[in-house]
Amino acid sequence: MLTHDTWTKSSYSGGGQGDACVEIAHLHPRIAIRDSKDHTRAPLSVPTEAFSALVRSLKRDAER
Repeated sequence: MLTHDTWTKSSYSGGGQGDACVEIAHLHPRIAIRDSKDHTRAPLSVPTEAFSALVRSLKRDAER
């Protein structure tokens, strides 16, 4: 079950009150992703490995 405490806000939160970001929840073996501004929408759920590959790719791109 997803509760308020389950979600972790991105360390890159920005804008106004820090709510312009995404939040993730670790739901082994998946990662749930949601918009921090709209908790009423269903979160996106992806396999942990796919999420890890996405984060690695984004970090590589940011280093360029």
